[in-house]
Amino acid sequence: MRRLRVLVLGGYGFFWQRLVQRLSAWQALDLLVAGRSLAQAKALAVGLRLQAKARLDGIALDAAAPDLARQMARLKPDVLIHASGPFQGQQYQVAQACLASGTHYIDLADGRDFVSGITRLTAEARAARLAVISGASSVPAISSAAAMQLARGMSEVDSIDIGISPGNRTERGLATMQAVLSYCGKPLPSLGPEPVLGWSGSRQHIYPPPVGARLLSPCDVPDLSLLSQHFAGRPVVSFGAGLELRLLHRGMNAMAALGRWGWVNDWSRHARLLKRVADLFKNLGSDAGAMHVSVSGHDAQSQAVHRTWQLLATQGHGPYVPTLAAAALLRKLLHKGPGELCGAQPCVGLLTLSEIAAEAQGLQISMSESKA
Repeated sequence: MRRLRVLVLGGYGFFWQRLVQRLSAWQALDLLVAGRSLAQAKALAVGLRLQAKARLDGIALDAAAPDLARQMARLKPDVLIHASGPFQGQQYQVAQACLASGTHYIDLADGRDFVSGITRLTAEARAARLAVISGASSVPAISSAAAMQLARGMSEVDSIDIGISPGNRTERGLATMQAVLSYCGKPLPSLGPEPVLGWSGSRQHIYPPPVGARLLSPCDVPDLSLLSQHFAGRPVVSFGAGLELRLLHRGMNAMAALGRWGWVNDWSRHARLLKRVADLFKNLGSDAGAMHVSVSGHDAQSQAVHRTWQLLATQGHGPYVPTLAAAALLRKLLHKGPGELCGAQPCVGLLTLSEIAAEAQGLQISMSESKA
């Protein structure tokens, strides 16, 4: 088996150090942890070396550096995993540096415009025989894989509903907070008759034990723009995120109202303060989180069909979920080469649920499917 030289940009971040930890167990990797802080990158690499099978090192690399392409050419990675968010408002300088240096590119973005817009690099990526893939995270990578499995055998899909609710004791990364707050009270894409605002209004979803009932509110994800076109019937797509503690969830609803009324233009500017407030409650609730995808439609005999896939993460393993798709894509590149992954595209339909589930082995993450 050939070795891959993999650079994880932002790899010491809250979620993505877990990706580096998992990848460090792969024998066929030379793994570079990179970010603006050399000290943090080195510390993570050194801390993992004792148990690692991969070769590990930490380096300083700034995603916004004007000479990023030159630095990439010097480092010569086979694959770059871009985990330096938030991606809302970012341009494609990292992906373009990868194209210039002959490097496959995977990012973990969940920003709708960023993920949808990656196709502008299609011609360059195909000409260079490189994979440029955006959104290798919980959405749209895992959500689309679940939706496509649930829709098998349906002649028409009417609706796709997606929800995610982490446990309150799960640590919150600042970049994640900034991303979530960026669309609080802002209009979201909607195929329905009424406008939908981020974090405005709530509905309840019942997850299996130990998660149980959680409130969900509308949030902005790539799926709202991307999923419908992949299914017969162009279904209505909805997405809801939920906080385990109802007090905090209702607080987000109230913030959305203030944004709608124009009292606060951009809640993400207050992310540091709001993170400190949320952390005051971090010892309450649980470490159990969940995700679901429900698909409703009709089979070949025009009979109504409703199917639901659910994921449960316990013992604090929820933060591993956004890393699973990137690991699965990297495994494809390692074993099969770029092949069908060549070109610039959102991570929609590129992975199966079984490929994603394989990356959760050893973790307290389970998946199940039911039919109404």
